[in-house]
Amino acid sequence: MGDNNGNVKSGFKNNSKKSNRILFIVHREQIAKQALKSYKNVFGRSKTYGLLSGNSKDTDADILFATMQMMSKEEVMTQFQKDCFKTIVIDEAHRTGAASYQKIMDYFEPEFWLGMTASPERTDDFDVFATFDHNIALEIRLQQAMEENLLCPFHYFGITDMEMDGIVIDEKTEIENFRFLVSDKRVDYITRQMNFYGYSGDRVKGLIFCSSRKEAETLSGIFNERGYKTKALTGADSQEEREDAIELLTKDIQVDIDGTKHGDYLDYIFTVDIFNEGVDIPEVNQVVMLRPTESPIVFIQQLGRGLRKADDKDFVVILDFIANYKNNFMIPIALSGDRTYNKDNIRRYVTEGEKVIPGISTIHFDEISKKKIYAAIDTANFSDIKLIRENYKNLKYKLRCIPNLMDFDRYGEMDVLRIFDNNSLGSYYKFLVKYEKDYKIRLSANEEKIVEFISKKLASGKRIHELEMLSRMLIYKDTLVQGMKTSLKENYNKDCPDKVVKSVVNVLTNEFPSGSGKKTYEDCVFIEKSQDGDFEISKPLQKMIHNKEFYDIVKELLEFGRYRYERDYSKTYQDTELVLYQKYTYEDACRLLNWEHNEVPLNIGGYKYDKTTKTFPVFINYDKSDDIQDTIKYEDHFTSRSSLIAISKQSRTVESEDVQNFLHAKERGIDVELFVRKNKDDKISKEFYYLGRMTTTGFTRPFIMPNTDKTAVEIEWKLDTPVREDIYQYIVNG
Repeated sequence: MGDNNGNVKSGFKNNSKKSNRILFIVHREQIAKQALKSYKNVFGRSKTYGLLSGNSKDTDADILFATMQMMSKEEVMTQFQKDCFKTIVIDEAHRTGAASYQKIMDYFEPEFWLGMTASPERTDDFDVFATFDHNIALEIRLQQAMEENLLCPFHYFGITDMEMDGIVIDEKTEIENFRFLVSDKRVDYITRQMNFYGYSGDRVKGLIFCSSRKEAETLSGIFNERGYKTKALTGADSQEEREDAIELLTKDIQVDIDGTKHGDYLDYIFTVDIFNEGVDIPEVNQVVMLRPTESPIVFIQQLGRGLRKADDKDFVVILDFIANYKNNFMIPIALSGDRTYNKDNIRRYVTEGEKVIPGISTIHFDEISKKKIYAAIDTANFSDIKLIRENYKNLKYKLRCIPNLMDFDRYGEMDVLRIFDNNSLGSYYKFLVKYEKDYKIRLSANEEKIVEFISKKLASGKRIHELEMLSRMLIYKDTLVQGMKTSLKENYNKDCPDKVVKSVVNVLTNEFPSGSGKKTYEDCVFIEKSQDGDFEISKPLQKMIHNKEFYDIVKELLEFGRYRYERDYSKTYQDTELVLYQKYTYEDACRLLNWEHNEVPLNIGGYKYDKTTKTFPVFINYDKSDDIQDTIKYEDHFTSRSSLIAISKQSRTVESEDVQNFLHAKERGIDVELFVRKNKDDKISKEFYYLGRMTTTGFTRPFIMPNTDKTAVEIEWKLDTPVREDIYQYIVNG
């Protein structure tokens, strides 16, 4: 198993000679010694063990532990026959792209290569998967490791870093105001938190991660002046110095009842990144993070320094000092293991804390830290090309080929909808054309637009009807409505009333869009009326599907959409095509409520009644900024999981038509549907939770809106279905 429960990779090479010898290659002598000790615990006296390093020159052993630096020397390597080892294990296998590792791998010819790494997803262009023939023997992530009790429980505390003289710490602080990072005031604050949250065991054995060597060395000096025993370690320190420091940190000493310590020891080691990987210090019982989160990978690596189990250690305390860092959103991504980059999911992880992590571990963010993380989430662009390309590259390396749409879900990578959401792309096809040199397919402009339409409008799977009709269209060409009805009944036990048929037809004939959307997809007309009164494939599309490459792309998109429907949207609420607690845009709601035409959000303005379908969706932004205009500063709020106070539009009285429709919805056959979103400031994720239907209690209160002369009406609602507890807590308290 790799450091911090990373991925274990293996590759196979046939070799004629049989040998039971094992070579274990590491990049630091300290790790070789730790590995040797672990192997002895397993194999005992049944094997002989040797260490080949700068300080030890063993070569003849059943299991030989060697540093890469020593083994890559020509005069050392050639002492061994190419096939003298049956198995070669490479620790920190993501390093195998380096020339020294390649030299070793080119020379030896074992039957079995085993690579172990916690960082298979690289930020450089090296493909560690290819090195091991893309054979993944085992992959285990943090959540699974916690479930299987492989790691020490942890208690994570996200703590707001302090402000000094009105200056908030961020990425520029070290350059512009380094003195604040190492000021007495900040050190007082840090040590107070360290003492308050504590550790497990007789004494603290801590690692402190800093932003720079300068910060680490300066803070170590200040801590020592205050009576702590600490040392700063950087890349400039020798292996011997590092081992000596770790020995002082982890050694057992006498600790009196009053806390007095005796002997030579260290309380903390300050470092930047040399302990991110490749070091095993099980005794660490407190990890302090005084730096921005560079990536989820680095965060987990640093967190993992304290997750090794050890005697007399029941848990490890993680203290993460959170400042105004733009990458704060990476913290909940790392802790949850969710790589879909869905903003609302990430916000909920911050709110729900320990629900994310199995077992007895806990996660807690203070209120200001939450706000800082929320702000970072709001400004982050998860459809950013750089992020998409990085996730795509990792998946391609893992698969050894261009991934298909389902691979993104199958391997837990970024939600492919993030690609569809990118305005410069709009489809996976467009992404591959732009950024994948091995992708040779090229479509016409009209074919490309059809692919984009399906990707952006239908492939999420929020309604099955269009997907069924288009799937049949690829095969049968005509009688599409009747075929869709039959298919829906047979496959999903769904009836398809006329209002739904009309809605589907409008979507597929470009009659549903409004505003600029109608012009954008003016050539996306999939079907046309046939002589028998049904619908058939449109003539332009009939020609397009003769292109097998276009046909295959559309078919894959439709299959992906059907999969997403069955996974996420098949358990519909009452007689709607909506699913409780799923998220929908304004356009989604208009389409799934079978409105004849889409309405732009400005025209909806909080709610809008559609006379044809007798549906009345209400859209509530639960968090409203303080600077919003008074005329639209409606104080909508839940009073319980099943009751809500909502405010009418401005210039309304109890006698206004919309208010009367609300009050008499039941007898008038009107369905009032509730949609709520948590954060309106996010300019990218514009989705609302669907919370079901609601009915007024009859209670109303007319009032004058603050700082205006505009009237409005407060209306009390009873939800047909109480809001699920976790969603309710997230909306109300998040």
